[in-house]
Amino acid sequence: MLTIRPYRESDAESVGRLIADTYSQFNLSFASADDLGKLLGPFRHAWSAEPAHREAIAQVIQAPLVLVAEEDGEIVGVLRGRRERLASLFVRGDRHRQGIGRLLAEQFEQECMRQEVTVIRVAATLYAIPFYAALGYRKTTGVRNGWSFEGTGLRYQPMKKVLEGL
Repeated sequence: MLTIRPYRESDAESVGRLIADTYSQFNLSFASADDLGKLLGPFRHAWSAEPAHREAIAQVIQAPLVLVAEEDGEIVGVLRGRRERLASLFVRGDRHRQGIGRLLAEQFEQECMRQEVTVIRVAATLYAIPFYAALGYRKTTGVRNGWSFEGTGLRYQPMKKVLEGL
């Protein structure tokens, strides 16, 4: 059974590996091997046992709201956000198109509505544009060139959703 729950510190290793795998595969395929490490930042060390690497990953995951999707004791999705901003959403590749990302986003939107937020913004990677559009997010400008950690060249689409039902 799939459960959406708050992130716990003990989730850091699993979440770090999920982000590293998913981000690399679906968002950073354009990057050279050298650039990939820069774009992944601390997530390039997701399989390291070094305490400093694990601490760096745990620090980056921290956000005002972090939700995980868990099934049978395994984390299959994660969403990080703060007031008015969906910072990142990752679902394990073999679990795409099964409603996990939608459930995470809906729970985040409900929390935003409890805080009387009326608009949520997201910098959608090019891969994620159709997903966010299906959830009711709309493009706000053209595609932009951005950065990720120490790397550059990450193209993204600013999008927003006006929340209804307040």
